Amino acid sequence: MIRKGHSKLSITKQCKTLSVHRSGLYYKPRGESELNLKLMREMDEHYLHHPFKGAKRMHIWLTKDKGYKVSKNRIERLYYQVMGLRAVLPGRHTSRRCKEHKTYPYLLRNLTVERPNQVWATDITYIPLKKGYMYLVAIIDLHSRYVLNWSISNSMDAQWCKLALQEAIEVHGKPEILNTDQGSQFTAEEFANYVLSQGIRLSMDGKGRATDNAFIERLWRNVM
Repeated sequence: MIRKGHSKLSITKQCKTLSVHRSGLYYKPRGESELNLKLMREMDEHYLHHPFKGAKRMHIWLTKDKGYKVSKNRIERLYYQVMGLRAVLPGRHTSRRCKEHKTYPYLLRNLTVERPNQVWATDITYIPLKKGYMYLVAIIDLHSRYVLNWSISNSMDAQWCKLALQEAIEVHGKPEILNTDQGSQFTAEEFANYVLSQGIRLSMDGKGRATDNAFIERLWRNVM
């Protein structure tokens, strides 16, 4: 049922659609050692929360953080050829302001972020493909710098952003503040009203000031 190398659906997307965990695909691949199986399970779990890491950064994580003594070539083969993974590689971020929508004040100036779920940030970028592109929304916790949730779509709208936020809240709880830019998806009533209905304070960057949402902008720049 799962097709590697599918032209339109990644293995991650196919597994999500079929409610199958991707690690099950690597249970007994013919010819793979027990160490390789363990490495693939480690990468599978890590990739779910850090889809922006390619084979190079995955190797650094496995060797420096997890203590494995394995070569970069080994990880590249498992990552690309066996698991069929690809890092999410965004292009420039996209944000179009709608003058008719209400905007909210920027609340992070001089604020010290001291604990998880104090401040989250979200933003949208696009992923260039061979033919066209897809949009990516990500939500991070500014204290842990952890990617709480991410979603890919072929169109940008407020409902998509709201659903991504809902999923993050279901797993991690609610933030006290959510920071966004002034893009129309975030200023739309459907998104803004949902945020406020959850008792979350909505913070928005100043017009044209990407530095206000510097943490998530740094996420886009650091994707490799």
